[in-house]
Amino acid sequence: MSVLHDISARGFARQLNQRSVSPRIVTEHYLRRIAAHNDRVGAFVEVTADAAHERLAAVLPDAVRGPLWAVPFGDKDLSARAGIATRYGSAAFRSFVPEASDPLVTALDATGGISLGKTATPEFGMTGYTESAVSAPTRNPWDLSTGAGGSSGGAAAAVAAGLLPWAPGSDGGGSIRIPAATVGIVGLKPSRGRMPIGSGLDSPDGLAVSGPLARSVADIRFLYGVMRTLAPLPYAVSAPEVALPTTLRVGVTTVSPWDDDTDIVLDDDAAAAVAWAADVLTAATEVSEAHWQPTGYPDLFRTLWRASAARIPVHGTKLANVEPITRWLIEEGRALSSEHLLGAYAAARVFEKQSIAALSGYDAVLTPVIAQSPRPVGWFDAEDAEKNFTQQVQYAPYTSWVNVAGLPAISVPVTMSQSGQPVSVQLVGRPGGEEALFALAEVLEQARGPLAHPPVWYEK
Repeated sequence: MSVLHDISARGFARQLNQRSVSPRIVTEHYLRRIAAHNDRVGAFVEVTADAAHERLAAVLPDAVRGPLWAVPFGDKDLSARAGIATRYGSAAFRSFVPEASDPLVTALDATGGISLGKTATPEFGMTGYTESAVSAPTRNPWDLSTGAGGSSGGAAAAVAAGLLPWAPGSDGGGSIRIPAATVGIVGLKPSRGRMPIGSGLDSPDGLAVSGPLARSVADIRFLYGVMRTLAPLPYAVSAPEVALPTTLRVGVTTVSPWDDDTDIVLDDDAAAAVAWAADVLTAATEVSEAHWQPTGYPDLFRTLWRASAARIPVHGTKLANVEPITRWLIEEGRALSSEHLLGAYAAARVFEKQSIAALSGYDAVLTPVIAQSPRPVGWFDAEDAEKNFTQQVQYAPYTSWVNVAGLPAISVPVTMSQSGQPVSVQLVGRPGGEEALFALAEVLEQARGPLAHPPVWYEK
Protein backbone atom coordinates (compact mmCIF):
# COMPACT_ATOMS: atom_id res chain seq x y z
CA MET A 1 0.00 0.00 0.00
CA SER A 2 1.44 3.36 -1.05
CA VAL A 3 2.00 5.96 1.67
CA LEU A 4 2.74 9.66 1.45
CA HIS A 5 6.43 9.22 2.24
CA ASP A 6 6.77 6.92 -0.80
CA ILE A 7 6.74 10.09 -2.92
CA SER A 8 10.19 11.20 -4.04
CA ALA A 9 11.66 14.62 -3.35
CA ARG A 10 11.30 15.51 -7.02
CA GLY A 11 7.74 14.17 -6.97
CA PHE A 12 6.89 16.34 -3.98
CA ALA A 13 8.40 19.39 -5.68
CA ARG A 14 6.16 18.82 -8.70
CA GLN A 15 2.97 17.79 -6.88
CA LEU A 16 3.17 20.50 -4.25
CA ASN A 17 3.77 23.15 -6.88
CA GLN A 18 0.77 21.89 -8.85
CA ARG A 19 -1.31 21.69 -5.64
CA SER A 20 -2.11 18.03 -6.31
CA VAL A 21 -1.05 17.36 -2.74
CA SER A 22 -1.57 19.68 0.21
CA PRO A 23 1.52 21.39 1.70
CA ARG A 24 -0.11 21.29 5.12
CA ILE A 25 -0.85 17.58 4.88
CA VAL A 26 2.74 16.85 3.78
CA THR A 27 4.26 18.88 6.62
CA GLU A 28 1.98 17.28 9.21
CA HIS A 29 2.66 13.80 7.84
CA TYR A 30 6.41 14.13 8.29
CA LEU A 31 6.11 15.78 11.70
CA ARG A 32 3.97 12.85 12.83
CA ARG A 33 6.52 10.35 11.54
CA ILE A 34 9.33 12.17 13.30
CA ALA A 35 7.33 12.19 16.53
CA ALA A 36 6.63 8.47 16.18
CA HIS A 37 10.09 7.21 15.23
CA ASN A 38 12.83 9.70 16.07
CA ASP A 39 13.28 8.47 19.64
CA ARG A 40 14.49 5.14 18.22
CA VAL A 41 16.39 6.40 15.18
CA GLY A 42 17.96 9.55 16.62
CA ALA A 43 17.93 11.39 13.29
CA PHE A 44 16.89 14.78 14.70
CA VAL A 45 18.44 16.61 17.64
CA GLU A 46 15.86 19.38 17.47
CA VAL A 47 12.36 19.18 15.99
CA THR A 48 10.96 22.61 15.13
CA ALA A 49 7.26 21.95 14.60
CA ASP A 50 6.15 25.47 15.58
CA ALA A 51 8.69 27.08 13.29
CA ALA A 52 7.65 24.71 10.47
CA HIS A 53 4.01 25.76 10.88
CA GLU A 54 5.01 29.42 10.81
CA ARG A 55 7.09 28.79 7.72
CA LEU A 56 4.24 26.91 6.09
CA ALA A 57 1.88 29.83 6.66
CA ALA A 58 4.47 32.17 5.15
CA VAL A 59 5.02 30.20 1.92
CA LEU A 60 1.41 29.23 1.20
CA PRO A 61 0.51 32.62 -0.36
CA ASP A 62 3.65 32.68 -2.54
CA ALA A 63 2.68 33.57 -6.08
CA VAL A 64 6.19 32.76 -7.33
CA ARG A 65 7.16 29.35 -6.01
CA GLY A 66 10.74 28.20 -5.68
CA PRO A 67 11.94 24.80 -6.90
CA LEU A 68 11.46 23.20 -3.46
CA TRP A 69 8.28 25.06 -2.53
CA ALA A 70 6.78 23.47 0.62
CA VAL A 71 9.10 20.42 0.38
CA PRO A 72 10.24 19.35 3.88
CA PHE A 73 13.94 19.05 4.73
CA GLY A 74 16.17 19.23 7.80
CA ASP A 75 19.16 21.44 8.61
CA LYS A 76 22.33 19.56 9.49
CA ASP A 77 23.26 20.71 12.98
CA LEU A 78 26.46 22.25 11.66
CA SER A 79 24.37 24.95 9.95
CA ALA A 80 23.09 27.81 12.09
CA ARG A 81 19.42 28.76 11.85
CA ALA A 82 18.42 32.02 13.52
CA GLY A 83 16.42 31.50 16.69
CA ILE A 84 16.89 27.72 16.72
CA ALA A 85 19.34 25.91 19.04
CA THR A 86 22.45 25.03 17.04
CA ARG A 87 24.75 22.75 18.99
CA TYR A 88 27.25 21.52 16.36
CA GLY A 89 26.96 18.18 18.14
CA SER A 90 28.86 19.63 21.11
CA ALA A 91 28.15 20.21 24.79
CA ALA A 92 30.24 23.36 24.45
CA PHE A 93 27.35 24.83 22.41
CA ARG A 94 24.50 23.13 24.26
CA SER A 95 22.69 26.45 24.88
CA PHE A 96 23.74 28.33 21.76
CA VAL A 97 20.93 30.02 19.81
CA PRO A 98 22.28 32.00 16.82
CA GLU A 99 20.88 35.39 15.87
CA ALA A 100 21.60 34.90 12.17
CA SER A 101 21.28 31.96 9.79
CA ASP A 102 24.14 30.53 7.76
CA PRO A 103 24.07 31.10 3.98
CA LEU A 104 22.97 27.53 3.14
CA VAL A 105 19.98 27.77 5.48
CA THR A 106 18.95 31.13 4.03
CA ALA A 107 19.35 29.86 0.48
CA LEU A 108 17.30 26.70 1.09
CA ASP A 109 14.56 28.82 2.59
CA ALA A 110 14.61 30.90 -0.60
CA THR A 111 13.74 27.77 -2.60
CA GLY A 112 10.49 27.55 -0.63
CA GLY A 113 11.52 24.53 1.44
CA ILE A 114 10.29 23.96 4.98
CA SER A 115 12.80 22.90 7.63
CA LEU A 116 11.40 20.50 10.21
CA GLY A 117 14.41 20.64 12.53
CA LYS A 118 18.11 19.99 12.98
CA THR A 119 19.57 16.64 11.93
CA ALA A 120 22.19 14.99 14.12
CA THR A 121 25.92 15.27 13.58
CA PRO A 122 28.96 14.18 15.61
CA GLU A 123 30.81 16.89 17.45
CA PHE A 124 31.71 19.57 14.88
CA GLY A 125 31.30 16.93 12.17
CA MET A 126 34.73 15.51 12.89
CA THR A 127 33.97 11.75 12.69
CA GLY A 128 32.47 9.26 10.27
CA TYR A 129 29.89 8.08 12.82
CA THR A 130 27.17 10.07 14.60
CA GLU A 131 27.41 9.68 18.35
CA SER A 132 27.73 12.79 20.49
CA ALA A 133 27.43 13.92 24.09
CA VAL A 134 24.40 16.14 23.39
CA SER A 135 22.00 13.61 21.91
CA ALA A 136 21.23 9.92 21.58
CA PRO A 137 23.30 8.09 18.96
CA THR A 138 21.94 8.13 15.43
CA ARG A 139 21.03 4.59 14.43
CA ASN A 140 20.84 2.70 11.18
CA PRO A 141 17.11 2.17 10.42
CA TRP A 142 17.93 -1.28 9.00
CA ASP A 143 19.44 -2.46 12.28
CA LEU A 144 18.98 -0.18 15.27
CA SER A 145 21.88 -1.82 17.11
CA THR A 146 24.25 -0.27 14.55
CA GLY A 147 25.14 3.34 13.83
CA ALA A 148 24.17 5.39 10.79
CA GLY A 149 27.65 6.60 9.86
CA GLY A 150 28.60 10.27 9.75
CA SER A 151 28.99 13.05 9.84
CA SER A 152 25.68 13.61 8.00
CA GLY A 153 24.31 10.63 9.90
CA GLY A 154 21.12 12.29 11.09
CA ALA A 155 20.32 13.50 7.57
CA ALA A 156 20.90 10.04 6.06
CA ALA A 157 18.94 8.20 8.77
CA ALA A 158 16.01 10.60 8.40
CA VAL A 159 15.79 9.97 4.66
CA ALA A 160 16.23 6.20 4.99
CA ALA A 161 13.56 5.95 7.70
CA GLY A 162 11.02 8.03 5.78
CA LEU A 163 11.23 11.00 8.16
CA LEU A 164 12.26 13.34 5.30
CA PRO A 165 12.12 13.09 1.50
CA TRP A 166 15.64 14.57 1.22
CA ALA A 167 18.25 16.34 3.31
CA PRO A 168 21.28 18.57 2.72
CA GLY A 169 24.61 17.34 4.04
CA SER A 170 28.27 18.28 4.01
CA ASP A 171 31.23 16.09 3.10
CA GLY A 172 34.82 16.77 4.18
CA GLY A 173 36.13 13.20 4.10
CA GLY A 174 33.12 11.06 3.26
CA SER A 175 30.50 12.67 5.51
CA ILE A 176 27.73 12.34 2.91
CA ARG A 177 28.79 9.09 1.25
CA ILE A 178 29.61 7.10 4.41
CA PRO A 179 26.18 7.50 6.04
CA ALA A 180 24.42 7.15 2.68
CA ALA A 181 26.15 3.80 2.16
CA THR A 182 25.55 2.73 5.75
CA VAL A 183 21.77 3.23 5.58
CA GLY A 184 21.25 2.41 1.89
CA ILE A 185 20.36 5.72 0.22
CA VAL A 186 22.06 7.86 -2.44
CA GLY A 187 24.53 10.61 -1.52
CA LEU A 188 26.49 13.02 -3.72
CA LYS A 189 29.76 14.77 -2.96
CA PRO A 190 30.13 17.39 -5.73
CA SER A 191 33.39 18.54 -7.31
CA ARG A 192 35.34 21.17 -5.45
CA GLY A 193 34.11 24.55 -6.66
CA ARG A 194 30.81 23.34 -8.09
CA MET A 195 28.50 24.57 -5.32
CA PRO A 196 27.96 28.28 -4.69
CA ILE A 197 27.55 27.57 -0.97
CA GLY A 198 29.83 24.96 0.58
CA SER A 199 32.17 24.93 -2.42
CA GLY A 200 35.30 23.70 -0.65
CA LEU A 201 37.10 26.83 -1.84
CA ASP A 202 36.20 28.70 1.32
CA SER A 203 38.62 26.80 3.58
CA PRO A 204 42.40 26.35 3.43
CA ASP A 205 42.25 22.57 2.99
CA GLY A 206 39.50 22.68 0.34
CA LEU A 207 37.91 19.49 1.66
CA ALA A 208 34.33 20.12 2.76
CA VAL A 209 31.55 20.61 0.21
CA SER A 210 27.77 20.63 0.51
CA GLY A 211 25.57 18.12 -1.29
CA PRO A 212 22.24 16.27 -1.18
CA LEU A 213 21.07 12.95 0.26
CA ALA A 214 17.96 11.25 -1.14
CA ARG A 215 16.52 7.87 -2.05
CA SER A 216 17.10 7.83 -5.82
CA VAL A 217 19.62 9.01 -8.37
CA ALA A 218 16.88 11.01 -10.13
CA ASP A 219 16.26 12.91 -6.88
CA ILE A 220 19.98 13.54 -6.43
CA ARG A 221 20.30 14.86 -9.99
CA PHE A 222 17.33 17.19 -9.40
CA LEU A 223 18.57 18.38 -6.00
CA TYR A 224 22.09 18.91 -7.29
CA GLY A 225 20.64 21.17 -9.95
CA VAL A 226 18.74 23.13 -7.32
CA MET A 227 21.74 23.46 -5.00
CA ARG A 228 23.93 24.55 -7.92
CA THR A 229 21.75 27.67 -8.29
CA LEU A 230 21.20 28.59 -4.64
CA ALA A 231 23.26 31.77 -5.00
CA PRO A 232 25.33 33.56 -7.65
CA LEU A 233 28.86 32.20 -7.79
CA PRO A 234 31.23 34.86 -6.45
CA TYR A 235 34.15 33.35 -8.35
CA ALA A 236 34.83 31.29 -11.45
CA VAL A 237 33.78 27.67 -11.09
CA SER A 238 36.91 25.58 -10.72
CA ALA A 239 35.74 22.85 -13.06
CA PRO A 240 33.59 23.33 -16.19
CA GLU A 241 30.73 20.99 -16.94
CA VAL A 242 32.08 17.89 -18.67
CA ALA A 243 30.19 16.73 -21.76
CA LEU A 244 29.26 13.06 -21.86
CA PRO A 245 31.14 11.01 -24.47
CA THR A 246 29.29 8.49 -26.61
CA THR A 247 30.75 5.59 -24.63
CA LEU A 248 31.72 6.03 -21.01
CA ARG A 249 34.91 4.45 -19.71
CA VAL A 250 34.87 3.01 -16.21
CA GLY A 251 37.85 1.90 -14.16
CA VAL A 252 37.41 -0.52 -11.27
CA THR A 253 39.61 -0.70 -8.20
CA THR A 254 39.45 -1.82 -4.60
CA VAL A 255 42.80 -0.16 -3.86
CA SER A 256 42.67 2.52 -1.16
CA PRO A 257 45.39 5.05 -0.31
CA TRP A 258 45.53 3.55 3.19
CA ASP A 259 46.53 0.03 2.10
CA ASP A 260 50.22 0.37 2.96
CA ASP A 261 49.51 2.07 6.29
CA THR A 262 46.48 0.40 7.88
CA ASP A 263 45.12 -3.13 7.89
CA ILE A 264 42.23 -2.69 5.42
CA VAL A 265 39.98 -5.75 5.05
CA LEU A 266 37.20 -5.52 2.45
CA ASP A 267 34.31 -7.70 3.57
CA ASP A 268 32.64 -10.18 1.24
CA ASP A 269 29.44 -8.17 0.80
CA ALA A 270 31.30 -5.02 -0.21
CA ALA A 271 33.52 -6.93 -2.65
CA ALA A 272 30.48 -8.66 -4.15
CA ALA A 273 28.72 -5.30 -4.64
CA VAL A 274 31.68 -3.93 -6.63
CA ALA A 275 31.83 -7.10 -8.73
CA TRP A 276 28.08 -6.91 -9.43
CA ALA A 277 28.27 -3.25 -10.40
CA ALA A 278 31.25 -3.90 -12.70
CA ASP A 279 29.35 -6.71 -14.46
CA VAL A 280 26.31 -4.48 -14.97
CA LEU A 281 28.36 -1.59 -16.33
CA THR A 282 30.28 -3.89 -18.68
CA ALA A 283 27.13 -4.23 -20.77
CA ALA A 284 26.78 -0.47 -21.21
CA THR A 285 30.32 0.94 -20.95
CA GLU A 286 33.99 0.13 -21.38
CA VAL A 287 35.10 -1.38 -18.07
CA SER A 288 38.67 -2.21 -17.10
CA GLU A 289 40.83 -2.45 -14.01
CA ALA A 290 42.13 0.91 -12.84
CA HIS A 291 45.82 0.67 -12.01
CA TRP A 292 46.18 3.20 -9.21
CA GLN A 293 48.88 3.01 -6.55
CA PRO A 294 48.77 6.21 -4.49
CA THR A 295 51.64 6.94 -2.11
CA GLY A 296 52.23 9.31 0.79
CA TYR A 297 48.56 9.87 1.51
CA PRO A 298 48.14 8.78 5.16
CA ASP A 299 50.54 11.34 6.65
CA LEU A 300 49.14 14.25 4.68
CA PHE A 301 45.52 13.42 5.55
CA ARG A 302 46.31 12.94 9.23
CA THR A 303 47.75 16.44 9.21
CA LEU A 304 44.77 17.90 7.34
CA TRP A 305 42.33 16.23 9.74
CA ARG A 306 44.08 17.66 12.78
CA ALA A 307 44.51 21.07 11.17
CA SER A 308 40.79 21.27 10.34
CA ALA A 309 40.05 21.00 14.06
CA ALA A 310 42.37 23.87 14.96
CA ARG A 311 39.80 26.44 13.81
CA ILE A 312 36.94 25.06 15.93
CA PRO A 313 35.83 28.05 18.06
CA VAL A 314 36.47 26.49 21.46
CA HIS A 315 39.09 28.02 23.73
CA GLY A 316 40.17 28.20 27.36
CA THR A 317 37.86 26.57 29.90
CA LYS A 318 35.33 25.79 27.15
CA LEU A 319 37.76 23.22 25.80
CA ALA A 320 36.98 21.04 28.82
CA ASN A 321 33.40 20.68 27.55
CA VAL A 322 34.30 18.94 24.30
CA GLU A 323 34.69 15.20 23.86
CA PRO A 324 38.14 13.58 24.27
CA ILE A 325 38.62 12.84 20.56
CA THR A 326 37.73 16.40 19.56
CA ARG A 327 39.88 17.92 22.30
CA TRP A 328 42.85 15.85 21.15
CA LEU A 329 42.30 16.94 17.55
CA ILE A 330 42.05 20.62 18.50
CA GLU A 331 45.19 20.51 20.62
CA GLU A 332 47.12 18.55 18.01
CA GLY A 333 45.96 20.87 15.23
CA ARG A 334 46.95 24.01 17.10
CA ALA A 335 50.35 22.52 17.88
CA LEU A 336 51.24 22.02 14.21
CA SER A 337 54.08 24.18 12.96
CA SER A 338 53.51 26.39 9.94
CA GLU A 339 56.15 24.38 8.09
CA HIS A 340 54.36 21.10 8.78
CA LEU A 341 50.97 22.52 7.85
CA LEU A 342 52.10 24.20 4.64
CA GLY A 343 53.92 21.01 3.71
CA ALA A 344 50.70 19.04 4.06
CA TYR A 345 48.76 21.55 1.94
CA ALA A 346 51.45 21.33 -0.73
CA ALA A 347 51.42 17.52 -0.58
CA ALA A 348 47.63 17.56 -0.93
CA ARG A 349 47.88 19.55 -4.16
CA VAL A 350 50.47 17.10 -5.47
CA PHE A 351 48.18 14.20 -4.55
CA GLU A 352 45.31 15.94 -6.33
CA LYS A 353 47.30 16.34 -9.55
CA GLN A 354 48.69 12.81 -9.43
CA SER A 355 45.29 11.25 -8.79
CA ILE A 356 43.57 13.16 -11.57
CA ALA A 357 46.38 12.24 -13.96
CA ALA A 358 46.41 8.58 -12.94
CA LEU A 359 42.65 8.26 -13.44
CA SER A 360 42.34 10.54 -16.47
CA GLY A 361 41.65 7.61 -18.78
CA TYR A 362 38.28 7.04 -17.14
CA ASP A 363 35.03 8.95 -17.01
CA ALA A 364 34.39 7.32 -13.63
CA VAL A 365 36.11 4.95 -11.24
CA LEU A 366 34.11 2.29 -9.41
CA THR A 367 35.16 1.52 -5.81
CA PRO A 368 33.60 0.36 -2.55
CA VAL A 369 32.32 3.04 -0.18
CA ILE A 370 32.75 1.33 3.16
CA ALA A 371 34.89 -1.75 3.76
CA GLN A 372 32.90 -3.22 6.64
CA SER A 373 29.27 -3.82 7.54
CA PRO A 374 27.61 -1.09 9.66
CA ARG A 375 29.38 -0.89 13.03
CA PRO A 376 27.59 -1.40 16.35
CA VAL A 377 26.73 1.74 18.30
CA GLY A 378 29.63 2.40 20.69
CA TRP A 379 32.13 0.44 18.56
CA PHE A 380 34.40 3.43 17.85
CA ASP A 381 36.75 4.15 20.74
CA ALA A 382 35.64 7.32 22.54
CA GLU A 383 38.91 7.93 24.44
CA ASP A 384 41.90 6.80 22.36
CA ALA A 385 42.14 9.19 19.40
CA GLU A 386 44.72 7.18 17.46
CA LYS A 387 42.72 3.98 17.78
CA ASN A 388 39.55 5.85 16.86
CA PHE A 389 41.16 7.22 13.71
CA THR A 390 42.36 3.75 12.70
CA GLN A 391 38.86 2.36 13.21
CA GLN A 392 37.38 5.08 11.03
CA VAL A 393 39.90 4.37 8.28
CA GLN A 394 39.21 0.64 8.44
CA TYR A 395 35.48 1.31 8.16
CA ALA A 396 35.66 3.82 5.29
CA PRO A 397 39.07 3.89 3.57
CA TYR A 398 37.67 4.85 0.14
CA THR A 399 36.18 8.30 0.68
CA SER A 400 38.57 10.93 2.07
CA TRP A 401 41.00 10.81 -0.87
CA VAL A 402 38.18 12.02 -3.12
CA ASN A 403 37.92 15.21 -1.04
CA VAL A 404 41.68 15.80 -1.19
CA ALA A 405 41.59 15.35 -4.97
CA GLY A 406 38.53 17.63 -5.27
CA LEU A 407 36.61 15.10 -7.36
CA PRO A 408 32.87 14.36 -7.48
CA ALA A 409 31.61 11.04 -6.13
CA ILE A 410 28.26 9.36 -5.65
CA SER A 411 27.31 6.53 -3.31
CA VAL A 412 24.51 4.30 -4.61
CA PRO A 413 23.06 1.09 -3.08
CA VAL A 414 23.24 -1.86 -5.48
CA THR A 415 22.92 -5.20 -3.65
CA MET A 416 21.71 -6.65 -0.37
CA SER A 417 24.03 -8.14 2.23
CA GLN A 418 23.72 -11.61 3.66
CA SER A 419 22.11 -10.01 6.72
CA GLY A 420 19.53 -8.20 4.59
CA GLN A 421 20.91 -4.64 4.43
CA PRO A 422 21.73 -2.56 1.32
CA VAL A 423 25.35 -2.52 0.16
CA SER A 424 26.58 0.45 -1.85
CA VAL A 425 29.32 1.27 -4.31
CA GLN A 426 31.05 4.55 -5.07
CA LEU A 427 31.53 6.14 -8.47
CA VAL A 428 34.25 8.80 -8.59
CA GLY A 429 34.25 11.20 -11.53
CA ARG A 430 36.45 13.69 -13.27
CA PRO A 431 36.46 17.31 -12.06
CA GLY A 432 33.05 18.65 -13.10
CA GLY A 433 31.96 15.17 -14.17
CA GLU A 434 28.78 14.83 -12.13
CA GLU A 435 26.62 14.06 -15.19
CA ALA A 436 28.65 10.94 -15.97
CA LEU A 437 28.15 9.78 -12.39
CA PHE A 438 24.39 10.29 -12.64
CA ALA A 439 24.22 8.37 -15.91
CA LEU A 440 26.21 5.42 -14.57
CA ALA A 441 24.42 5.38 -11.21
CA GLU A 442 21.08 5.29 -13.02
CA VAL A 443 22.26 2.24 -14.99
CA LEU A 444 23.07 0.50 -11.71
CA GLU A 445 19.81 1.58 -10.13
CA GLN A 446 17.77 0.31 -13.08
CA ALA A 447 19.57 -3.05 -13.07
CA ARG A 448 19.09 -3.36 -9.30
CA GLY A 449 15.37 -2.68 -9.43
CA PRO A 450 13.24 -1.29 -6.59
CA LEU A 451 15.04 -1.29 -3.26
CA ALA A 452 13.31 -2.50 -0.13
CA HIS A 453 12.89 -0.15 2.83
CA PRO A 454 13.86 -0.72 6.46
CA PRO A 455 11.11 -1.97 8.79
CA VAL A 456 10.48 1.49 10.30
CA TRP A 457 9.39 2.69 6.85
CA TYR A 458 6.18 0.70 7.03
CA GLU A 459 5.27 1.71 10.57
CA LYS A 460 2.71 4.46 11.04
